[in-house]
Amino acid sequence: MSDELPDRLCNDPKSPHFNEEILKREVGIRFNGVEKTNVEEYCISEGWIRVVAGNAKDRAGNAMTIKLRGKVEPFFKGEA
Repeated sequence: MSDELPDRLCNDPKSPHFNEEILKREVGIRFNGVEKTNVEEYCISEGWIRVVAGNAKDRAGNAMTIKLRGKVEPFFKGEA
């Protein structure tokens, strides 16, 4: 497997951007210089992340998310 992270990654198995092999390696996200632990999805080229919005749920029971824009830097945890 490559050490390159994809441009876009999501942790929801229903998403076309879900990649179980990469997620098994524990991906971390640095957003505007601060490490975030609640990121559901990211896109490097468009410069955004989706984070869970508290305890809010949509009508299907999924967690509501908020899109935040800024500098996105994904990395593999435990690796330099």
